[in-house]
Amino acid sequence: MASVVQVKEKKLMDVQLGELPSWILMWDFTPKSIAGAFQRGYYRYYNKYVNVKKGGIAGISMVLAAYVLFNYCRCYKELKHERLRKYH
Repeated sequence: MASVVQVKEKKLMDVQLGELPSWILMWDFTPKSIAGAFQRGYYRYYNKYVNVKKGGIAGISMVLAAYVLFNYCRCYKELKHERLRKYH
């Protein structure tokens, strides 16, 4: 017999589309839990890409790419007006 797994204990890839709203509502949205989620994400990234024996440039380049993309999105309105300006 297949074991029944509660919706809260499932990973995102295991949740069916109909269970998605109830799965999201089971999260804890307090500031402490949100900070804990960011901390877990940071440590997961750090241990996977930065804290390795044979590290490369991949970990640092992803942070740099995210920084560039964030700043582009932040300044898009000014860049759009600059692009449409005629120089004559």
